[in-house]
Amino acid sequence: MSEVLVEGDRARLSGLVNAHSHAFHRVLRGLSETASGDFFTWRQLMYEVAERLDPDSYRELATCVFAEMVLAGYTSVGEFHYLHHGPGGKPYAEPNEMSYALLEAAEAAGVRLCLLDACYLQGSVEGAPLAGAQLRFSDGDGDAWSRRVQDAIDSGRFGGRHHLGVAIHSVRAVPPAAMVSVGALAASYDLPLHVHVSEQKSENEACLAAFQKSPTELLHETGALTARTTAVHATHLRPADVARYGLAQAGICACPTTERDLGDGTGPFRELADSGAVLCLGSDSHAVIDPFEEARSLEWHQRLSEERRGIMSPAELLAAATTGGSRSLGRPGEGAADAVYLRLEQSLDLAGWSPADGDDLVARVLFGASPADVDEVVIAGERVVEGGEHIRLGPRRAIAARLTAAARRLLS
Repeated sequence: MSEVLVEGDRARLSGLVNAHSHAFHRVLRGLSETASGDFFTWRQLMYEVAERLDPDSYRELATCVFAEMVLAGYTSVGEFHYLHHGPGGKPYAEPNEMSYALLEAAEAAGVRLCLLDACYLQGSVEGAPLAGAQLRFSDGDGDAWSRRVQDAIDSGRFGGRHHLGVAIHSVRAVPPAAMVSVGALAASYDLPLHVHVSEQKSENEACLAAFQKSPTELLHETGALTARTTAVHATHLRPADVARYGLAQAGICACPTTERDLGDGTGPFRELADSGAVLCLGSDSHAVIDPFEEARSLEWHQRLSEERRGIMSPAELLAAATTGGSRSLGRPGEGAADAVYLRLEQSLDLAGWSPADGDDLVARVLFGASPADVDEVVIAGERVVEGGEHIRLGPRRAIAARLTAAARRLLS
């Protein structure tokens, strides 16, 4: 059970889980804010960054991004990884080189990593060929993707804090036959399976035109919708889709700050929770890295669409930020050895809370706290942040300088 406890002059939370991340998207923060458009216009800028990454630059960038997460209070991250190969789609000498770069970055930053290796094979629901940066994402077919992931499983590189999961990028990027392959591998090894679902209305329309089914129905038909599945975004679902997630007891990962940044909309998260689906949260494109903002935005966005307050309780939001995320990443209960300590007496964000008045500290924290309040972070029993500074990687200013340099190299 997730809760917030008072220990001396600090509040103690269980480890906070970022269930959906694309580390290299961090470079784009603030770069596309003066242009109009939608998800697809933003995506073009993202492809330009993807073209320039190599294993060394990805390792350095991800190390800094994962460190930023830990400093903000995240103890685990699900990295949705599809940038597999070199320019033009040519495999590296080690086909999982980019995966291992992310693994090494997580180890350096001290965060728990679930590397969600994503299958990505086509450019549209109709099967359009890949082009440009997309060529780096593809293994060619579902069997080749499975062989590469099997090599990663057999490598012995994953264990302890770090483990593997799998992903279907989306119904537009993976044909049904390959969805079966991904689902079969997940079932064989009992791996978490994540998939972007119904992030835009156009995705639903294209899927209905091609298959006479919604993306959720297609996932169900191919066997890819089970209790180990997490649907990311799920912003545009029909009532029948909501019911399917509930029946499967699947996960739903909302990414509120990204969904508002890209103009995606907000999903039927109250209905999904009521159906039996398990909610969790992700920072996705890292428009911000702030677990408290993700949690309260899950509620605030629904208030805007529903025109009422109190749609999700603070306890439900805390569960989404902690235990829901651990379950989504295939490690229920993993955060027992993780803890995040927030300053109480020195915090302007939390000023006004009074235990004498019986104030709800969970609500105070989720609707008031920020990463600036994080004093200490413990992961797998190791103190990784102390006094608001990263023990392994040094002062915040040093990490900020490294992150700036890494981003500038990719943008120059």
